[in-house]
Amino acid sequence: MLDSYLSTAGVVLPFLLKGFWETLKVSFVAIIAGSLLGFVIGVIRSYRIRGVHQLLGLYIHLLRGTPFLVQLYIFYFVLPSTGIEMLHWDSATAAFVSLSVYTSCYVAEIVRGAIEAVPRGQTEGAMTLGLKPFQILRLVILPQAMRLIVQPMSGVYVMLIKSTAILSVVGITELTRQGEVFIITFPSKSLFIYGMIAAIYFIYCYPLLRLANWLEKRLTGGLQGASLH
Repeated sequence: MLDSYLSTAGVVLPFLLKGFWETLKVSFVAIIAGSLLGFVIGVIRSYRIRGVHQLLGLYIHLLRGTPFLVQLYIFYFVLPSTGIEMLHWDSATAAFVSLSVYTSCYVAEIVRGAIEAVPRGQTEGAMTLGLKPFQILRLVILPQAMRLIVQPMSGVYVMLIKSTAILSVVGITELTRQGEVFIITFPSKSLFIYGMIAAIYFIYCYPLLRLANWLEKRLTGGLQGASLH
């Protein structure tokens, strides 16, 4: 029995790791791009500029209120049909863009909420010292907001990583898709193969969550130390 499972693992694991590499590439790019876009949107939303605030809010609610699979179909099937050349994406580009946009809406709300949670008196005090708006944001607001951002962001990143399992519908042979191919070949080992897939996802996501916990403690400790001085 054990030899049978070891033999199956020896055949399947190299292909699962190949699929994991695809998952890693897509998720890493989406994390970077989605975080940058979401951060900018969140900062802009925190200033509550009339018109812009509502428009960006609509963007966020549309993305958060619709399934990611539908958004993926729109980016891969609908937008290219508009006839606009720059929207004729291949499956990899559609996956990167859709995941990045989807991630940005969650990151934007986390950033906005964290910035607005910083007491208003901090901004007023910085203004009395003659700091400009960008200096206030960079030197006063963001250092305090970061400790509120880190933990929720790790949850968003884990959600993004798990969402890559859907990308097989547009031809991305990621981790889950590689496993499904071998489940057809080894139907009696389907539970074992799914267990291997789950283990690889866990090995990827768990260090990310631990890193977030460590960063949160470091940031909290740093702010407490600064306040004592």
